[in-house]
Amino acid sequence: MNPILIKLFATALTLSQATTRPDAIRTQFDPARDGPEVVRLLRDGCAHMRKAFDIEDINLDELIATAMEDPKAVAGDAKILHGLDFGELVTSYKQFCKGESPPNSPFEARAVIEFYNKAAADLPEAGALKTLALPGVSTILDGRGARFAETSEPNGRRVTVPIAQVPALVRKAFIAAEDKRFESHKGIDERGVIRAFIGNLASPGRPAGGSTITQQVVKNLSVGDDVTYERKIREMIVAARAEQVMTKSEILGLYLNGIYLGRGAYGIEMAARSYFGKSVGDLTVPEAALLAGMPKGPNYYSPDRYPERARERRAYVLSRMKEEGVITEAETNAALQSGLGLVPLERTRQEAGFHFVDHLGREARTLAGLDSLTAGSYTVRTTLNAGLQTATETILQDGLARYEAATGRARFEGPELNLAEAVKRIEAAGPAPAAPEPAPAQPAPAQPASSGRKSGTPKAKPAARPAGPKPAWQRALETARAPLYDVHWPLAVVLETGQKGTRVGLADGRVASLNAAQARGRLAPFDVVRVSLREGKGGVRADLRVRPQVQGAALVLENRTGRILAMAGGFSYPLSQLNRTTQSVRQPGSTLKPLTYLAALSGGLQPNTLVMDAAVTLPPIGGVGQSWSPKNYDGGGSGAITLRRGLEHSKNLVTAQLLRGGIAERPEQSLKRVCDLALEAQLYAECERYYPFVLGAQPVRMIDLAAFYAAIANEGERPSPYALEAVSQGERTLYRHAGRGPVRIGSADRVAFYQLKSLLQGVTQRGTAAALGRFSPYVAGKTGTSEDENDAWFVGFTNEITIAVWIGYDNADGRRRTLGRGQTGGSLAVPLFGQILQAAWANGVPKSPLAPPSPEAKRLIADAPIDLRSGQRMAGGGFMEHFRLQPDGRLADTQYRLVPQESLYAMRPDAEQDGDTIVDGGRPEDDRYDPFGDLGRQLFGDGQPPLRRAQPVPAPEPLWPGRGAARSPFGDDEEGVRRPRRRDPDYFFGEDPTY
Repeated sequence: MNPILIKLFATALTLSQATTRPDAIRTQFDPARDGPEVVRLLRDGCAHMRKAFDIEDINLDELIATAMEDPKAVAGDAKILHGLDFGELVTSYKQFCKGESPPNSPFEARAVIEFYNKAAADLPEAGALKTLALPGVSTILDGRGARFAETSEPNGRRVTVPIAQVPALVRKAFIAAEDKRFESHKGIDERGVIRAFIGNLASPGRPAGGSTITQQVVKNLSVGDDVTYERKIREMIVAARAEQVMTKSEILGLYLNGIYLGRGAYGIEMAARSYFGKSVGDLTVPEAALLAGMPKGPNYYSPDRYPERARERRAYVLSRMKEEGVITEAETNAALQSGLGLVPLERTRQEAGFHFVDHLGREARTLAGLDSLTAGSYTVRTTLNAGLQTATETILQDGLARYEAATGRARFEGPELNLAEAVKRIEAAGPAPAAPEPAPAQPAPAQPASSGRKSGTPKAKPAARPAGPKPAWQRALETARAPLYDVHWPLAVVLETGQKGTRVGLADGRVASLNAAQARGRLAPFDVVRVSLREGKGGVRADLRVRPQVQGAALVLENRTGRILAMAGGFSYPLSQLNRTTQSVRQPGSTLKPLTYLAALSGGLQPNTLVMDAAVTLPPIGGVGQSWSPKNYDGGGSGAITLRRGLEHSKNLVTAQLLRGGIAERPEQSLKRVCDLALEAQLYAECERYYPFVLGAQPVRMIDLAAFYAAIANEGERPSPYALEAVSQGERTLYRHAGRGPVRIGSADRVAFYQLKSLLQGVTQRGTAAALGRFSPYVAGKTGTSEDENDAWFVGFTNEITIAVWIGYDNADGRRRTLGRGQTGGSLAVPLFGQILQAAWANGVPKSPLAPPSPEAKRLIADAPIDLRSGQRMAGGGFMEHFRLQPDGRLADTQYRLVPQESLYAMRPDAEQDGDTIVDGGRPEDDRYDPFGDLGRQLFGDGQPPLRRAQPVPAPEPLWPGRGAARSPFGDDEEGVRRPRRRDPDYFFGEDPTY
């Protein structure tokens, strides 16, 4: 049996059942026994269809006779009939529609049944359409309630509206245009099928199916839109069944909310907003007619590209509406004379915050109980600071690119895209209208030092734009969608290449010379590249920007509330959807050291407690395994130094020494105490109890580390980070974030946390983050660098926010790649932190000096001046240190608890000992060992200077600039190596009269 005839008979079998017995359609027949039943059904269907032909005033016998005489006169080049023998078709017509029994019938019931059974197997449930929730577009609002972004499925940019809210005028316009017998048929309109059949015979191309609105709903939302006989069979069966379980209003509601109507809009409500800037309830007659004409071909009848086609289609719909009595002749004429009335096409492109929006989706599932933010049309209120988000991404992208350029690791991998074909199409379409006059220049908003330009470098000024129509390359560039659509560097299209140099065109129409750098000789006309702009001789110049391979992340967290103000999860979201602020763990290096110092301070040690920065070996834990002997970066030590100085300069040996009596009696007990604090602070779910843990060997999530630092700013109250404030749908609120306050880390009191905050402020004043010295009155924090410089960190806080920055290469391939010797948290992450900090201030975050101790802590703190180098209290002058008071009001003196005073004089430096001693004023080093410099002798007197109750003490200005720089074999890190003969290249030391 002819394969096409088999498919036609199977389709006819479906149509016969759907039109004669729609409530009892069989989907499976027995090939051996049900042949007679199939013949009966086909004959009943043909008799039913002949009546429909008569109603449509079509003489079927004459049509068949004409087809026999000249098939092309009827079928033309219709592809649906290619390969079909008209003789067989006529014989079949006589057999099933004339009641004859031709001896040469081509019909084989078994073949038709087998094809039909296969096509009708595993049908979707029609009842599922009744409860189907269409995906929708959700609007993302930032922390101020302004629209930030949209999120939707690829085919789900819609706002669903109840059918009761769609005016009768709009409903009838679509029915008149698409399915005039919608209210009376049972899912299949046989007369519509006939009209489509005749139309297909007369017109080649994609066949029309004569589908009803019900069938279109089934096709779009249930069985798919494959152009096959199998799909048509499934569509008719499910449509007939849908009519049994759904009302006409429910079906029409699904249709009007589900169809695509152009401009990226799905559903009637989104289309009304997109085309006319209004809700569906406010549509006029011509507007309703225009939209009702779109389902037939949203691209073909696009009023933006083909306004005349759109007018013609609208006129057809208006005539149908008049025929059906929906509108009067006067309304028809008025509508025909009206303009299209379109609002400008609004590009809804999101350009920032993709990792943040992705994170919102996860919070919506876990906190709000929603399947996804695209399951419906929601309004989503967030914690985001939109300006800070864009600035944070830009700063991170610039910083990563600068690092690879400076280290020679940048590699040009090719242009983002090429516009040659787009330019050809635009040129072929003819010239564009003249470009509008540019708007008057507006004063630029204040920008933090986050643009990557050197201080004092003037920003490139816009040149006068050329008059006349926009060139094709500019129009192509304006509509191009770059693969890395969230990279905040300007796009430029290559216009000329050659020995005279490369010239590129910018989106605003200017043409600039390009410094092609690594891409020289590898660019072709109409390649699109990323650039940075600057003023040069003769006009604007462009420097090529190369996408880095190194990754990074940054997070800005509000200390008291935990609100996430900005989140950059990587260099670019389309390049990698992994959110490195929440979904990956990395070794924190020395950013974890404050945890050990917190344990020591809460155990009673004071910031001036002396600790030996000297070799230490800790015994195996539980007597199992190996002992642990960590080292400083340079392999040496500095002798006895204060707890403050140990943290400010990130001394690994000092951190390790604290485990030996500084926290608990035995190292194992000290480690347990630090681990318990880590668990209580929710830094980890489990603590790996091995000594390198205290130097940051156990990987951590950035968001958990940031929350711990926010707890330090809050004197021990840890916030729970979150991004989702509320979700609503229409007037109904589905979720609202409970305003829970931060949770206290009870194992350390407010005094310990405040003392730790003061120590971390010292890191920015004198320590490994001294590059932030000018911000030190406002900020505290800690650098971190993991083993072999695989990770570079800085986490810092102000009174209001905590900022975490990380840079490193991904380890997805199982390899750990170093950032390079000397590439530490102090040299890489600190500069980005400073820029993000300034961007935060520029975007509404208050700028205030770090707060003094809270009233609860102040009662147990007294201030006394000390010598920073020795920790010795002084009669006057010096650095004002914050000391813990005992319950009886006396100062707890722990200066010599770990290093006995009498042992200091016995220490002598070895000639080759590595330390950080330096002689003030450049005098030759003295062979005598004075552990505290020239003031040593006077510092060991018995008298104690008077104590002063704690007062807010302004942070002193940094006495020398610094750029932190080194790391240890186990955790970090950036020691301040003070001996001139072993100076760290990334740590600049000037004269230091205090030390």
